[in-house]
Amino acid sequence: MAGRQFAPLLIDVARVSPCYEYRDCQPGESAEAYGQRLVAELAAAIERLGGDKVIAFVAETVGGATQGAVTPVSGYLRGVRELCSRHGILLILDEVMCGMGRCGTLHACTAEGVVPDLLVVAKGLGGGYQPIGAVLAQSPVVEALAQGSGAFQHGHTYIGHALACAAALAVQQVIRRDGLIERVRRQGLGLHQRLQAAFGSHAQVGDIRGRGLFQAIELVADRATKQPFDPTLKLHARIKALAMDQGLMVYPMGGTVDGRQGDHVLLAPPFIVDDAQLDLIVQRLARALGAALASLPA
Repeated sequence: MAGRQFAPLLIDVARVSPCYEYRDCQPGESAEAYGQRLVAELAAAIERLGGDKVIAFVAETVGGATQGAVTPVSGYLRGVRELCSRHGILLILDEVMCGMGRCGTLHACTAEGVVPDLLVVAKGLGGGYQPIGAVLAQSPVVEALAQGSGAFQHGHTYIGHALACAAALAVQQVIRRDGLIERVRRQGLGLHQRLQAAFGSHAQVGDIRGRGLFQAIELVADRATKQPFDPTLKLHARIKALAMDQGLMVYPMGGTVDGRQGDHVLLAPPFIVDDAQLDLIVQRLARALGAALASLPA
C-alpha cells in the first residue's frame, strides 16, 4: 500500500477522561482525590490494553484552545508520570500554547514537578517573530534513536530554518535578560485578581481559571447547575466580535464541555502587560460580555 513505511505510526488511540475539575469533580470529592481517581482510570486503561502495547500518553499540561486554561489538579500529572515510568510508556506533553513562560515557568510542567519524555513547544519559543516549534527529548529517547537507525523519519520543508532559530534565540535571551517569566507570575496574579473582582459573582460565569498570563472564564446559562448555553447562540463568537469593537483581542471557543456545548473566553496578554492594561482588558471584557448577553434572544 502507499505509505507502507508509515504503517507503524498509524495506531489505534485510546482515550481517558480529561482532568477538568470544574465539570467532573464529584460533590464532596477533594481535588486530590479526584486526581487520584483519574490516575486509577488511566491505570485501568493501561491494564486493559496491556502496558507493553501502549507507546505513549499524550496531554496538554494546561488545556489550551479546546478547554480554556484548564489546569491539572495537584498530584495528577505526578501520578501519570509514575504510571508511565512503571510501564515504560513515553509521557508526551503538549505545551504549544501554555509553555515557554506563558504560565509563569519556562515549562508549565515544572510547576507540576514532572519531567516528560517528550515536550512539544512553539508559540512562546519565538514570540511570534518567526514561525517555529520544537520537540524537547530526554536523553534515553535520543540515545535509542542514535543506537538504532540513527535517524527519525519526519520533517517538513523549513525544518531547522536558520532565521527562525535566530529569532527564537533572541526572544529567549530577552525573556531572561528582562526577567519576563517572573513578570508573568506577578502580572498573572494581578489578572486573576481582576477577573475575580469582575466576574467572581457573575451569574453567567461558572469558572475563572488558569495560570500566569494564560487565564479564561467559562460561561454558563445557569451557574447552579453549570448548564452551558445553547451552542447555536455562539455566545463565544458574539463576545469576540464585541470585544474587538472595543479594541480587545480575546481567544474564544465553543464546544468546551463536550466538543459541541460550552463557551469560554481565553486571555493571553503579552508578557510585558502593565497594570493599566490589565485594567483595560478586564473592563472591556466585562462590557463585551454584558453586550453579548443582552444581544441573546429572549
